[in-house]
Amino acid sequence: MAGGGYRPKLIEVALPLAAINAEAAREKSIRHGHPSTLHLWWARRPLAAARAVIWASLVDDPSGYDEFTEPDGETEDERAGRLGRIDAERQRLFGILERLVKWENSNNPDVLAEARAEIDRCFPDGPPPVLDPFAGGGAIPLEAQRLGLTALAGDLNPVAVLINKAMIEIPPRFAGMPPVHPGIDKTLTTWERAQGLAADIEAYGQWMRDEAKRRIGHLYPDATGPDGEKLTPIAWIWARTVESPDPSWSGHVPLVASWTLAKRPGKPTVWIEPVIDRNSRLIMYAIREGGEPLTKGTVDRGGGRCIASGAAIPFSHIRAEGLAGRHATRLMAIVAEGDRTRTYLPSSAEAEEAATTSLPNVSLGAIHVNPRDFKTPGYGITTWEELFTARQLTALTTFSGLLGEVAKKVKSDAIEAGLTVDGRRLHEDGRGADAYAAAVITYLAFVIDKCADYWSTIAGWDNTKGETVRTLSGDRRSR
Repeated sequence: MAGGGYRPKLIEVALPLAAINAEAAREKSIRHGHPSTLHLWWARRPLAAARAVIWASLVDDPSGYDEFTEPDGETEDERAGRLGRIDAERQRLFGILERLVKWENSNNPDVLAEARAEIDRCFPDGPPPVLDPFAGGGAIPLEAQRLGLTALAGDLNPVAVLINKAMIEIPPRFAGMPPVHPGIDKTLTTWERAQGLAADIEAYGQWMRDEAKRRIGHLYPDATGPDGEKLTPIAWIWARTVESPDPSWSGHVPLVASWTLAKRPGKPTVWIEPVIDRNSRLIMYAIREGGEPLTKGTVDRGGGRCIASGAAIPFSHIRAEGLAGRHATRLMAIVAEGDRTRTYLPSSAEAEEAATTSLPNVSLGAIHVNPRDFKTPGYGITTWEELFTARQLTALTTFSGLLGEVAKKVKSDAIEAGLTVDGRRLHEDGRGADAYAAAVITYLAFVIDKCADYWSTIAGWDNTKGETVRTLSGDRRSR
């Protein structure tokens, strides 16, 4: 509008939606370095879309400037020329926006400077702060901060609050600081942004892993390869079993959705063959390569099936056996690290025995009874700790216990590196040793939380290209 009045913003008039949508959709396949991998949050908004909306909400559309206002007595040729100049200016802005939303340009200083210059042009006295009172996964405040704006965020959910602190509050607080871990060469780089903090998180995380291996490594013995070589196991494929309701088979049978372990394009399928010994009433499991499984899985949405007799196993029977505490488990296969591929090995008595350890004294509380959203109570798994094996709980409690030890090490190393001993904590906006230790263990706690997402008895195996454990949350980008 002429005369210094309100000018419409770009978002109110036109946007290069095709380019924005393409980049927003592309983000779904980006895992490495994407903030969404920090922690699962439902209904995350694409960063590209948030960046575009914030920028376009602050930058003026050229139609509102005096030089493009329709003058009195304008001829058709003059109108066409004026509209052409408006369109040319708008296309210039579109070009900036199309470069801005690309993932590769997320931290490109030239592209960000170009975008910020347009905001400054439209707000010569300084742009307004951006407030997101229900920030959730933090896409809006994160992108506002990336554009050089003051970002204010809040949420009622403490998980969302912690995610936002980890993404938009902690990194700038310690930006430009070198790492404090004594084993890191401080001359390697200039430690821009939060590179020093990231290096410390990796170094202290490595210490946690090594220390955990020293304490509980005996629970994870090496697997034996086909040629007798020692391999590092990365997963164990178990089957939950239930007593067959068919009186002709007095024994447990597996509940398995799929026998396929790996279905690689251009490579032989790897699968499990259940071998039934009718004399001993036992079922063993062999690893096969090539061809296809000889039988379908034994459980689906319609119920289960006894693999020995073919009799139906209704869900009512499976639930009743679970509520009575009569479910059991059998190890079917071991997944080990191979030469740039997975190696699948048959189960063994030694491997099953290694998984047997005393149950940690852990009480995590009852699972909420809501059959629509919480399925496990109907099958006898009524407390959170029952979602994990004794070995999984041992690992999780070991790593959790190490957080306190790490905090002490970080604080000591930070003081040695010159950080002040001011006693101020992370929530007090401190930059001293206490606050830095709290920052490091915040991210390491996220890692343990991610481990809990993978390490449970109801996490499945992804037999497609990934060949990895499916997270309990179903967050594929967290791998």
